[in-house]
Amino acid sequence: MVTTVSSYTEVRNRALIGDGYDGVVRVLVGNMYGTGVLLFDGKAVLTAAHLFSGNTGAANVIFETRSGEQSIASSQVVINPEYSSVNNNSDMALVWLSQDAPVAAERFGIYRASNEVGQTFTMVGYGTPGSGSSGTISNFNEVPVRVKANNQFDTDIAPLDRFFSESGQWEANNGKQLAADFDNGLSQNDALGGLLGINGLGLGSSEGLISKGDSGGPAFIGSLVAGIASYTGRLSSSGAVPDIDNTSNSSFGEVAVWQRVSVYQQWIDQALRMRYESPPATQSAVQKTVNEGNSGTTPVYFWVQLNGYRIDPNIIVSVDYKTRNGTALAGQDYIATQGTLKIYPNEDHALVLVEIIADTVPEADETFYLDVFNPVNAGFGDGLVQLTAVRTILNDDPWFWG
Repeated sequence: MVTTVSSYTEVRNRALIGDGYDGVVRVLVGNMYGTGVLLFDGKAVLTAAHLFSGNTGAANVIFETRSGEQSIASSQVVINPEYSSVNNNSDMALVWLSQDAPVAAERFGIYRASNEVGQTFTMVGYGTPGSGSSGTISNFNEVPVRVKANNQFDTDIAPLDRFFSESGQWEANNGKQLAADFDNGLSQNDALGGLLGINGLGLGSSEGLISKGDSGGPAFIGSLVAGIASYTGRLSSSGAVPDIDNTSNSSFGEVAVWQRVSVYQQWIDQALRMRYESPPATQSAVQKTVNEGNSGTTPVYFWVQLNGYRIDPNIIVSVDYKTRNGTALAGQDYIATQGTLKIYPNEDHALVLVEIIADTVPEADETFYLDVFNPVNAGFGDGLVQLTAVRTILNDDPWFWG
């Protein structure tokens, strides 16, 4: 659980079932656990790589939704290839699920802009609870509870390097980590104010910080995953000792660091695409119809093709996309999705995956749409501002007549 200003038992600090955070999960690895977040394709969970240090790479993912608690084993774990346990660099991992995620669990897109610093975010996690004034509860042995709190990304990690390692042996990847401190409204406990002159007295009663067990948990800007919880620190200098109790326990005056998701978006996108289930190999192989199935979800794909040549081969082309109801309804017949699709250098197309929700109810065939708009570094031609494709969900349940 996240440490908060007031007790974690207060409703305002809880990420309760149905509050929009049911895609935030517990990740069990060996005899330890962390937190993770279900990504937009519904097939993989993003979490922290350090959870798997010294373990086999297998995990169990625990969902808590309106449908109840469900444990799903991992089918594969991929650690970011640049991960360093020494420096906490690139501390990210993707966990693929061995079966369909619950339909009731939200799927989350990733934050793709580079303007995170200065923005308020919401952290959600299952770590050890506590309060800013006294830190984590040392003897907490209850079932982990999902807690939320707010904070503000105050700085990139670069200016904090010297405080984390006076010997210079520890060095974070500058530009790839984001830091925030736990403020209580008093300047003497404003860690980044005292250490760096980045003054700020916090967000009042909604402020919080990550703790043990929150590793891998998401930091949301709006509804998008902007950070992945990585580590905390009790920092000081000869002129500033901001920690309220001189103990590393996620209390007021301490600092936490999140891996910056936006700089890893290509790794995330391409890792997900490589593991799509039975994707079309060519544009002509794209299926325009899909059987709804009887259980779980079934993927259906939309192919976005880049025609022509890039002026600069390193240019990234992107479009925004969003599903839209036809006779098929989001949440009942398919899982709504929206986001930004990027076509990276050396790619000429990319796929959008939409999950079809299975049922056993006889019904008519139904349709839904995917709208593609806002092209960047490319255009649709002929003055078009939007392209639309349709998919048909085929009823595969028999009708019975009396």
